[in-house]
Amino acid sequence: MADSAEGGESANPLDLLKRFYALQEERVEAYRFLESGFSAYLEGAPNYNFDLYRSLVHEITRSFKTISEEVVNIQQQFHDVHSMSRLADCIGKVQVEEKDKLEQTVQLQLSRQGATDNPDDACQKAQVGELQQKIQENVQKIYDYMEDLKFESEDLYSSEGAER
Repeated sequence: MADSAEGGESANPLDLLKRFYALQEERVEAYRFLESGFSAYLEGAPNYNFDLYRSLVHEITRSFKTISEEVVNIQQQFHDVHSMSRLADCIGKVQVEEKDKLEQTVQLQLSRQGATDNPDDACQKAQVGELQQKIQENVQKIYDYMEDLKFESEDLYSSEGAER
């Protein structure tokens, strides 16, 4: 199934949708891994193991890039091959929010390190709080778009049941 979603040939819409959901789960796991690695990095303050953390970030970045490329391919197939522009639009909105979430997560990590290095700096603590709030709002948007996608894709599941 992954080959048809990644390669030149197109998959059926239901398989594309299932692959998209699997990719979203991979993103969630990548964020968990990134957060656990960053927490371990912060615990080393003030003697940070930057080389180890940089290696982790490199791996996570590659993972996010691969996921993103496959999601864009799925979005294009829904739009270009299957003429399902509403599904493609929902996936595109999720993709934009995921990009923003990743950028905000990087900013949050920098702010958290700054707050760790300067525990008396009220501005750093405030910035951490603001970024955490932005990420929560971003996550809510992703959830809302995923709900929209679920609603827009109901016909795919009902047609699958009719074929059996």
